[in-house]
Amino acid sequence: MERYLRGLLGGLILAWLSAPAWCASDLPAASDLRQEAGNAARTGMPLVIIYSRADCKYCIAVKRDYLKPLAANPRYHDKVVIRQINQDGNQALVDFKGNTTSHARFAAGEKIKLVPVVAFYGPDGRQLTESIVGARLPDFYLSYLEEAIEKSSLALKKP
Repeated sequence: MERYLRGLLGGLILAWLSAPAWCASDLPAASDLRQEAGNAARTGMPLVIIYSRADCKYCIAVKRDYLKPLAANPRYHDKVVIRQINQDGNQALVDFKGNTTSHARFAAGEKIKLVPVVAFYGPDGRQLTESIVGARLPDFYLSYLEEAIEKSSLALKKP
């Protein structure tokens, strides 16, 4: 039994060490957009969605360098709801109207062709401000992101 457990532990460590770099940058996958957008709106914030692909190095960088730190920022902590939709994924998804779809079908319906795209939604599924398309200039990306969140928050307050 001890030999089996050592072998299992060794296999788990090896799998962890050889995991692809993109695993470390993934954010929670969207599962119910209507619920997630409603939760975000209750805090006065938009639902932030990054459309991504597993093979997109720019997506990895945006998630790792900007979206994850933003979620940990005390200014946004427990307020901003960030979810990932995998353009190439077949995960089940409930859309803003309560219909069942998949990540790939939803991304196609939103006309997402190139990734990364960071979009900002209200509880009704309406985009609140212009999406951030591509990785843009790294020195200014956080400013683009914060500005879009601010504009989205203001749009949520308008009747």
